[in-house]
Amino acid sequence: MTELKKRYDKEIVPKLMKERGYQNRMQVPRLVKLVINRGVGEARDNAKAIDVSAAELSAITGQKPLVTLSKKAISAFHLKGNIPIGLKVTLRGGRMYEFLNKFINLCLPKIRDFKGVSLRSFDGRGNYTLGVREQLIFPEIDYEKVDRVRGLDITFVTSAPTDDEARALLEALGLPFRPGV
Repeated sequence: MTELKKRYDKEIVPKLMKERGYQNRMQVPRLVKLVINRGVGEARDNAKAIDVSAAELSAITGQKPLVTLSKKAISAFHLKGNIPIGLKVTLRGGRMYEFLNKFINLCLPKIRDFKGVSLRSFDGRGNYTLGVREQLIFPEIDYEKVDRVRGLDITFVTSAPTDDEARALLEALGLPFRPGV
């Protein structure tokens, strides 16, 4: 069991129960999964881009990514149907908490001029999506081997029914939100 999961069970659940007035531990919102998604638009022209990007995502998450295919052809984007266009990884359980701990404590402080994450990225159903502009903030990525800076999206899927409850959970887990926005 990871340190963040132990802290969730021992400290965060009782704190949220007291603050929010939950009657039962099962009412307290929990983190269900993290979905890390990366679009690789250049893969339509360069087949190796998807392999390089998959290796980076695998190193970052510790899990092999799933290759996503384009659903239909869109001529305005020079996109053919059913070709590799992105990658995604779904983390649950121990790997999810390990990744979250690493992301909050090691990666976010490396972002230049970081003032916190935006409060505007909730979806209305208790899920939060965060965009990362470059993969270089992750300690597994070797700066010398990076051919191109690519970003990724991280979606925090919670069991919270509202954005306010999800925000309280993510703040308790240590995600630093930008004050006043």
